[in-house]
Amino acid sequence: MTSEVRVPTLGESVTEATVATWFKKPGDAVAVDEMLCELETDKVTVEVPSPVAGTLADIVAAEGETVGVDALLANISESGDKPAAKEEKTATESKAEAPASGGGDTVDVMVPTLGESVTEATISTWFKKVGDKVEADEMLCELETDKVSVEVPAPSAGTLTKILFEEGSTVEANAKLAIISEGGSGASATEGTQEKTAQAGGKGDDKGAPSRSNSGDTEDAPSAKKAMAEAGINRDQVTGTGRDGRVMKEDVAKAVTAGKSAPASAPAAAAAPRAPSAPQDASREERVKMTRLRQTIARRLKDSQNTAAMLTTYNEVDMTEIMSLRDEYKDLFLKKHGVKLGFMSFFTKACIHALHEVPEVNAEIDGTDVVYKNYVNMGIAAGTPTGLVVPVIKDAQDMSFATIEKSIAEMGAKARDGKLSMAEMQGGTFTISNGGVYGSLMSSPILNPPQSGILGMHKIQDRPMAINGQVVIRPMMYLALSYDHRIVDGKGAVTFLVRVKEALEDPRRLLMDL
Repeated sequence: MTSEVRVPTLGESVTEATVATWFKKPGDAVAVDEMLCELETDKVTVEVPSPVAGTLADIVAAEGETVGVDALLANISESGDKPAAKEEKTATESKAEAPASGGGDTVDVMVPTLGESVTEATISTWFKKVGDKVEADEMLCELETDKVSVEVPAPSAGTLTKILFEEGSTVEANAKLAIISEGGSGASATEGTQEKTAQAGGKGDDKGAPSRSNSGDTEDAPSAKKAMAEAGINRDQVTGTGRDGRVMKEDVAKAVTAGKSAPASAPAAAAAPRAPSAPQDASREERVKMTRLRQTIARRLKDSQNTAAMLTTYNEVDMTEIMSLRDEYKDLFLKKHGVKLGFMSFFTKACIHALHEVPEVNAEIDGTDVVYKNYVNMGIAAGTPTGLVVPVIKDAQDMSFATIEKSIAEMGAKARDGKLSMAEMQGGTFTISNGGVYGSLMSSPILNPPQSGILGMHKIQDRPMAINGQVVIRPMMYLALSYDHRIVDGKGAVTFLVRVKEALEDPRRLLMDL
């Protein structure tokens, strides 16, 4: 029986890839999930595992070829027998895969699927140590990616006999984390000494940069070779991030960019050194490495400022009508729908209403094109103990007040517990950020790229207002809309904010789509 090996899903908007390297050749025996080849897209590198055990019958797409999603890569002849173990194994790998003393099978603990475009994670915490007994599905460790934390459960019951990566190490997707002995008495702590991160290609150092293998049998990606030739740089000037230190196309691009920017950035770095501290203060300081989430937040926010022509316009809204409506129906709403009626559903509805009239605020720039979204995936910024995350409510334009409130409550709980998946934070078209919950009276929110608009809510504060010639006290809130001036004109931004204000001050407009 023959099984086909096809190109996997490559991610949003990615339709093709280049076959960078084949790790097997026709006639080789392969095991289930053993890596067959590596594909290279314009964003990430994707490893293709074997779907079955058997023998690689033929290779359809050779190295250097461009293939589309679901294209046929190779064929595997299945066999009833277990393929023989690979002959080319290092002493370290052989030792790691050997059964623990006392007999019994061993089970590998692998890095789980991390989400689209996420290729690596940092081990933040080990809940177990070598020699501990574990139950099936018991949490072994926690991984931290750029956006979310991922818990790794034990695949089976047994004894944790070896930990391959220490806390703080950076591991690639599908890497082996540890080994569990299912039936043995377990290895001693001495035998289960954690592997040095050098065995993992240098992934555990502070910078998380993979070391590069200089061995002659490491074949670089064909597209990388071509890029190096075109750029006029040699192999020693590029740090490879592919399998076994293999140089990929994006590595060459980074090397070229670094070479161009290094002279210009040196003076800037020298001009802004860290402020000196007195010797007596050194013992009172604490240096803590930034989490991957915080590093990503910092990078994305700065990239947003550097890329978008960001501008902010302000207005204020009288919250009297919404507060009155909420007070009147909150008990009935809770009784019927099982969720509290908050202000966020009103703001979400008001923004959806305004986005229909000013569609450029719900668009994004892609090269020289403007992509208009005929739907609203509403991002709701949420502060968590580990940093700011933006879960996305998909197709919010089709939701009722109750569904929106339930979705916000569910996403908020997941955000606080660190349980948000990558899929739940992708695909947003517009974002609402509520700084008012922390007491903010006025601020200018930063865009969440590639989105072109973000609404900032603020604290509700009683202020004297002139209404019909009379000074009255009203609950007022400042609103701020930050937008990308490259595609949103001032007229469109102001119109959007005015429509939000009108809908909130007279909620009946939402019912009649006015």
